[in-house]
Amino acid sequence: MHGHAPVTSELLLRAYAEGIFPMAERREAESLYWVSPDARGILPLDGFHVPHRLARTVRSGRFAVTFDTAFEEVIRACAAPGRGDRRQSWINDEIVRLYTELFAIGHAHSVECRRDGALAGGLYGVSLGAAFFGESMFSRERDASKVALVHLVARLNAGGFTLLDTQFLTDHLSQFGAVEIAKEEYLELLYPAVEKCAHF
Repeated sequence: MHGHAPVTSELLLRAYAEGIFPMAERREAESLYWVSPDARGILPLDGFHVPHRLARTVRSGRFAVTFDTAFEEVIRACAAPGRGDRRQSWINDEIVRLYTELFAIGHAHSVECRRDGALAGGLYGVSLGAAFFGESMFSRERDASKVALVHLVARLNAGGFTLLDTQFLTDHLSQFGAVEIAKEEYLELLYPAVEKCAHF
C-alpha cells in the first residue's frame, strides 16, 4: 500500500464487509497488501467438531479462559517467531496498530488461555455484525489455542453470530469441521451476516 492513503480502522471494516483483509509480507515489512482469496476457509458454527481428547482438556479446566483482557499481548504473541512455518509472520507493526484500534472501538476481540496466571495461548479476530473473522492464534503450551477456539465458538453461538471466517483452510482447522468454499459462496454468507446484529 505504498503511496496510498493510510489505512484506518474505518477503511479496514469496510474492506472486511466486502471480503477483503490486509496482510504484510513479513513482520519487518512497513507496508500492507489487500487479500481476497478465491477459496475461503470457514468454520460452520453449527458443525463445529471437538475431538475427544481436546474435549477432556477443556473439561479439565487446565486453562483459565478470559476474553478481551490482553488483546495487544495476544496479537504480539501471534506475531512472534515460532517453530516451523511460524518463523515468519504476516503480522507487522502496522497490523498491530490497526487491530489494537479496532479493539478499542469494540470490533476486535481476543480469547486468552492462562495457566497459573501466565498467558499460555490464545487467538484474536474481528467482529462485524454477525460475522467473526478469525485472524491468528498461538500456543505456548499444548492445546492452549485449541481450547481458546472451543470457547470462541461457544461465545459466537451464544451471541447470535452466523459466520466464522478462518480466511484459509488448514489441516489444523479441518479437524474442527472447517471447510473451503468459493469466493462467491462466501460472499453470499458474508453480506447478510454483516447486516445482522450479534453480541460478542
